[in-house]
Amino acid sequence: MVTNDKGIVSFKHKIMEEVCRLAWDGKLNDEEKEKLIYKIVPGPKSQYCCVYKEREIVRQRIRLACAECPSDNPESKCVVQVINAACDDCPISAFSVTDSCRFCMGRPCINSCRFNAITPGDVRMHIDSAKCKECGMCAKACPYGAIVHIERPCKKACPVGAITYDEYGFCRINEEKCIQCGQCIHNCPFGAIGSKTYLVNIINDILAGKEVIAMCAPATEGQFGENISMAAVKAVLKKLGFADMVEVGLGGDMTAAYESLEWAEARKTGKKMTTSCCPAFINMLRQHYPEIFKENMSNTVSPMCAISRYLKLTHPGCVTVFVGPCIAKKSESNDPTIPDNADYVITYGELRSLMRSRDLDFESVEDSYQEASVWGKRFAASGGVANAVLECMKERGEDVSDIKLSKCAGGMECKKAIGQLKFGMLQEDFIEGMICSGGCVGGPSRHKTEVEISKAREALLSKADGRKVLENLKNYPMEKFSMMRDGSMAEGKF
Repeated sequence: MVTNDKGIVSFKHKIMEEVCRLAWDGKLNDEEKEKLIYKIVPGPKSQYCCVYKEREIVRQRIRLACAECPSDNPESKCVVQVINAACDDCPISAFSVTDSCRFCMGRPCINSCRFNAITPGDVRMHIDSAKCKECGMCAKACPYGAIVHIERPCKKACPVGAITYDEYGFCRINEEKCIQCGQCIHNCPFGAIGSKTYLVNIINDILAGKEVIAMCAPATEGQFGENISMAAVKAVLKKLGFADMVEVGLGGDMTAAYESLEWAEARKTGKKMTTSCCPAFINMLRQHYPEIFKENMSNTVSPMCAISRYLKLTHPGCVTVFVGPCIAKKSESNDPTIPDNADYVITYGELRSLMRSRDLDFESVEDSYQEASVWGKRFAASGGVANAVLECMKERGEDVSDIKLSKCAGGMECKKAIGQLKFGMLQEDFIEGMICSGGCVGGPSRHKTEVEISKAREALLSKADGRKVLENLKNYPMEKFSMMRDGSMAEGKF
């Protein structure tokens, strides 16, 4: 991913690459892991702080690379994890007094504080973090603006308030609140937050001779430049040992076809609905708005699950691996309430680490490959899901001119629309919810900037043929596998 944390990203991806090399060679044991720690941090001098701390960070990152939790939190079920050894340099205090403090005689900051948290220091006022309740009254009272609010980047990035801190200042994730969107991961300037990685599991399955099939998200087109098409991605995946690759844009067609049936039925009764493709949005509904999750959410599976079920029907015993920019997809694949979903999920950065472990890179190819309509391919951008659903309704001859859509991209937009729905104030008929700004193409593990991705995507999508969604699906055995979250067969035909 291209962000301002390139050093951190390179560091953790190097660890993943080395772990994968050991796995390919059948040497991923405790002794070799310990050797790897000293290979990455040889000492005696440290690169950043202390060799012992750096080695502990590497040790915990190796655990994450092996799909294990850090040793500080071994029983956690969450895919997003905190490495304590890396999380000790952020300021604990939310409010801090800067050098602009004039030590004025009126003491408005002291007078405004109801918790006796402020006392005079040697040259400026001092805030006792143990007493401070973070009410902000002192900052408002200071005539010089010398008291500033310092909000940790991870906490600021979390759309659901799942991040707090313990008495030592370590970040703590409330797993009952966390929607596993991964926004905190790339916003931590110390790389203290990461996610479990399933590359070793995939390597082991490939080495065991299993039929491992990759499923590439619609957001893939454009991630690696306009010369790297889906066909080029498929080619490198086969070199890695994958049996095949299918574009999940086809799953977008499948989801749109069945979700449009739900929308059409809901219109008859005036019921408002939400989409069901973004797992972080679904986690937000389930954990923070359970009544909306139960009453208003579409029961159609995500495109990832649709393709996984299609592959498990047509390739019995296969292992399905989703590749995309999303952290929350890892939580979806682990959800026991959605049978036959993807076995594993990896991000683009993790894919590149896997490729480097076999000394491979993308190469442009002349072959073309397309299984999805352009509507399914555009699922990755904000508005793409809703537009595909409307397209399906139009292809069935329905009038959709009066349908009003709420296309939400970003945590705040989603929360606002859900709140309006909860209190009966939503003017629109349907909510398309995506937690990431811009949609999936803006996911936390995107490979390039959104501007670069959009430019490359348009160049690639312009080459796609104009096949219709419902006509395209006639080529697939849709009646033989479930498109409902619980595994039941859908009512009606698209």
